[in-house]
Amino acid sequence: MCHRMIRRTFLFLPTVGASTERSLWRRGILDWDDFLDRENIDGFSAPRKRRLDQGIADARRYLDLNETNYFSRLLPSREHWRLYEHAKREVAYLDIETDGLGQGSIVTVVGICRHGRTTALVRGIDLNPGTLSQALRGTKLLVTFNGSSFDLPFLEREFPFAVPKVPHFDLRHGCARIGLRGGLKSIERQLGMARAQEVEYVTGEQAVYLWHLWERKGKENALKLLKRYNEEDTKNLEPIAALAYERLMRSTVDCGRERDER
Repeated sequence: MCHRMIRRTFLFLPTVGASTERSLWRRGILDWDDFLDRENIDGFSAPRKRRLDQGIADARRYLDLNETNYFSRLLPSREHWRLYEHAKREVAYLDIETDGLGQGSIVTVVGICRHGRTTALVRGIDLNPGTLSQALRGTKLLVTFNGSSFDLPFLEREFPFAVPKVPHFDLRHGCARIGLRGGLKSIERQLGMARAQEVEYVTGEQAVYLWHLWERKGKENALKLLKRYNEEDTKNLEPIAALAYERLMRSTVDCGRERDER
């Protein structure tokens, strides 16, 4: 467990799947250094071993340079969580609000939490491609809840190229893998997390209504409440991500051990 998960990951290598990765761990090849230190590995021909050595050397170089986008292309998306510990100081926790729930809806608020500070960019005030790009500058990993299906497609459509192409840890799917199912608020309750009282019972549908109160009637209190609601959605991603990472790491490594014991 002392190894960061990304450095004991082999799934980004060609011809290496989950079963091969587990096999390597069972044989005591726990990270990249262990692999490179072995002159020969049973089941790996000499040419294949040389190719994989080069792949690991490339990956180590990019990771040392903190170029996490290198892994976006090679690592299966459901395994991007493995970069969390490495990138956690440069993670952007992101959540958006829209003016409806249909395909024709537009983004109204983008909440971004970084380094313990939350920013809410609002349509018509300070949300544009430049401010969004600046708010995400230097991000090495994105964390969302259901962002694969909702937040990121919306942002790509309205603000193409503003969101960096870095690995993405979608907590909806990550949490489901460790037995935490349901929406974000349901998972918060399962973990004993409480929201600020003024937004404790605000729903996604009510968030849409709050936006319309602000947009059409200029109700400043409605915008204030909407931003507060978005802030809770955004900042609560951080403790959930930390917990999900630890449990995913434990279950992934333990899975290899259990199969070996059988």
